[in-house]
Amino acid sequence: MINKSINQLCEEAFQIAKDKGWHDETRETGTLLALVHSEVSEALDRKGDQENFEEELADVCIRIFDLCGSKNIDLEDAIHTKMERNRGRSYKHGNKAY
Repeated sequence: MINKSINQLCEEAFQIAKDKGWHDETRETGTLLALVHSEVSEALDRKGDQENFEEELADVCIRIFDLCGSKNIDLEDAIHTKMERNRGRSYKHGNKAY
C-alpha cells in the first residue's frame, strides 16, 4: 500500500467521484455535508458489526475528502491547525458536557 497525504486522498476522492458523474452538476456545500451526515448515520446503524462499521467510517472520510477536493480545501493543514488549538484547550474545554 502506498502512503498518501490527506490532501492527496482529497484529490483522489474528488477525482473518483467526478469520474463517476457525481459532480456533473454543481452541488452546494449543504448537500455535500448532508452526504457526510448520512454516512455517519449509516455507521451508527452498523456499530455492532465491526466490518461494516469500519466501512461506513471510511465512507465518512471519503465524503469529507470529496468535499474538500471539490472546494480546494487544504484539509491536512486545517487538521494540524485544529489539533494544535485543541492541545492548548483546558480540560474538557471548560467542563463541556459533550
